[in-house]
Amino acid sequence: MTDSSLVVENLSFRYRDRPGAAIHDISFDANPGEILLIAGASGCGKTTLIRAINGLIPRSYKGEFSGRILVFGEETLKWKLSQISQKIGTVLQDPERQILGTKVLNEVAFGLENLGMSRDEIFQRVDEALAHLKISDLRERETFLLSGGEKQKVALAGVLAMRPGILLLDEPLASLDPASAQETLDAVRRLADEGMTVLMVEHRVEDVLRIRPERVMFVSEGQVRYLGALDGLSKAANYREVKLPAEQIVERAKADAAPAEIKILPGAAASTSGPETLVRFEHVGFGYDVGADVLHNINLEIKRGDVIAVLGPNGAGKTTFVKHAIGLLKPKSGRVLVDGKDTREASVAQIAGMLGYVFQSPSHMLFAPTVHDELAFGPTNLKHPKDQIEQEVKEALKIVNLSEKEQDPPLALSFGQQKRVSIAAILAMRSRILVMDEPTAGQDYQNYMNFMDSILQMPAFEAILFITHDVDLAVIYANRVLMIADGRLVADGKPQDVLRDFDRLKACRLVPTSLLALNLKRLPQTGRFMRAETLAHI
Repeated sequence: MTDSSLVVENLSFRYRDRPGAAIHDISFDANPGEILLIAGASGCGKTTLIRAINGLIPRSYKGEFSGRILVFGEETLKWKLSQISQKIGTVLQDPERQILGTKVLNEVAFGLENLGMSRDEIFQRVDEALAHLKISDLRERETFLLSGGEKQKVALAGVLAMRPGILLLDEPLASLDPASAQETLDAVRRLADEGMTVLMVEHRVEDVLRIRPERVMFVSEGQVRYLGALDGLSKAANYREVKLPAEQIVERAKADAAPAEIKILPGAAASTSGPETLVRFEHVGFGYDVGADVLHNINLEIKRGDVIAVLGPNGAGKTTFVKHAIGLLKPKSGRVLVDGKDTREASVAQIAGMLGYVFQSPSHMLFAPTVHDELAFGPTNLKHPKDQIEQEVKEALKIVNLSEKEQDPPLALSFGQQKRVSIAAILAMRSRILVMDEPTAGQDYQNYMNFMDSILQMPAFEAILFITHDVDLAVIYANRVLMIADGRLVADGKPQDVLRDFDRLKACRLVPTSLLALNLKRLPQTGRFMRAETLAHI
């Protein structure tokens, strides 16, 4: 017998349809009251490890499995999934795949009902879980109408209500605004302090460091490269793969060559017609239900050359705002003009040639049998020549670092890889304006820096707009920041002007990062915001 709640011994797994092992010879244990942070590049095997621990491997995902897993001293290979789920709770990367109930109350109660608990105990546990995450106000809401971040919290509440001894979190912060991420992390810290074992896969390492996880595991190419105290991570991990605090990146990057300056939107810069207005919002109001508006009197213009970051809390109306720009939603009041034409008079297909939209959840976009077919679909519908489509597909795959996945089924890829496929599918369409909803969700630092650099240098785009909870993404790439709260546009300006107001950031549930603080400190010297790797050479 062992005191550890979880023991993993010599664990290896290769998916049936893929060459090479996804994870290889992984061994570790985890103890009650411990948070183990698991970090590493997208596609390095972190999610595979989670699937093996919660029993989905080898029951749902088939392949070559070896090694063993002990949960509270018992080997789990012969357990049923229902038995494992009572001991191990899992929150997936993409909450869309986890939520089944139409109402929040039903969703959080789902697992408890399957255990045959009494009605009174179910209600008590549901209310406790919602209160733990400070989302009691969502109890009677329809899950369909929740934002991505709100769905993430509801999925976590459903797991907490089951009171598992071991909690597996696969990028639980991916869809959360910074303040919600802090609240979720505080809740996770409390759960661990109360005796739960927590394994957390997360790219937002800097956020997790605040709650001082007991240990950290760095995974690369399916193997554990480091397992130990928090303080050793900065030296053991590749700072390009794992996003460390800005000061640590600056120190590490001093020894490397300075990054090359990228030419942002060269097509827009080369235009002689100046900053033409591409999209105009005029007094736009919208509500999904009668008498409950989500957007209030939005007025703004998107001009050629704009790289716009849209920031704000979960449920603020950011995605609703963007869906008006691409014609998926039509205003209840006011109007939206795309290239001078009212969206009420244009079809979504007509607007797609002007604006390409990457959804927040890749599961809302991906359907084709192969990655190649997925990327070719949009350009084919836009009547691009066949030879040009092949070139567009290959260039888009190269930008998102997925060239070797061209013939793979998109839905067999990791969440982070699926997200990059959904981005590549829109890149291949060569629309004039690129719109992305949470483009860096599920991405490691190196991948998202590389594809953002490449996207901003594509001559096809005249403007780029991205919704993000990653303040650093706005710091590094945006030349304009929109801040939306309660369906209202509360700020619109240069990043160095909008992001220096910490009171407004707090009101919009945003949290200043180490990179923002460092840039504000250096602003008199630099005159603009920069990535940490560039600051290292100034």
